[in-house]
Amino acid sequence: MPRYPSTNKLDALRILGQCLFRLDKFKALVKFSVALILPRNPWILVGHALRIAWNMLLFRPDNVKHLVNSCVPFVQRNPSINLVDALRIAYGDDYYICKFQIPGEIEAELDRMGVENFMKRMLTYRTPGPLFFPNDKGFVGGGSPDPDTRVDLPSWLNEEDVAYYVSKFEKTGFTGGINYYRALNLTWQLTAAWNGAEAKIPAKFVIGDLDLVYHMPGIQDYIHKGGFKSDVPLLKEVVVIKDAAHFINQEIPDEINKHIYDFIRQF
Repeated sequence: MPRYPSTNKLDALRILGQCLFRLDKFKALVKFSVALILPRNPWILVGHALRIAWNMLLFRPDNVKHLVNSCVPFVQRNPSINLVDALRIAYGDDYYICKFQIPGEIEAELDRMGVENFMKRMLTYRTPGPLFFPNDKGFVGGGSPDPDTRVDLPSWLNEEDVAYYVSKFEKTGFTGGINYYRALNLTWQLTAAWNGAEAKIPAKFVIGDLDLVYHMPGIQDYIHKGGFKSDVPLLKEVVVIKDAAHFINQEIPDEINKHIYDFIRQF
């Protein structure tokens, strides 16, 4: 995401505009450095989580040739209710996206936990179900019931990686990243014109069977029983990887790279 985690302008249209601006800058750099003339050809896009990559297909399909996306499937905008209210009905006020809506509240809780403690728990979260922040209990992840208990890092995540993330968030705080979730209702308002729109680009979707998204109510039926394919008519393949969680691109990078390569070489 452009300028993450420091940015505070995170509705879908601003994010897309920032991404397109950077694509154009990259094209200009390539033209200058290798003396090639590159037209505004579609790109092969690889995305992880959120809705940014899917939004590129929806809003600017002329820029995308194929897509490989992981963790979050494309879901049609619900014209009757915004996403935050729908999640609050399904999960209650302690659900993490709902909890993020009140400025300052979750930041204070994360400060209490400490940046390093939170990053380790978030990155190692493998509970196949919703993520909650109960009042005065904090976020409990990584298989530990006590937010103050030590988190043992898995083989795919080392202390150096964690230290890098910690250094970034200690400078910026968490507000910029959390503001993406605070802008979800604004995104819902701004995207009314795309009600019923389909993502009509060849796509592949990859998700881990321990990903919390995969265990949201109705998601597995949507993915596997025709709803996903209906909304993304050119969806070519869905891959569910056993024993993988949300940060799948870090957990099994070689396997994810192979899925990307195998899809691209079909075209």
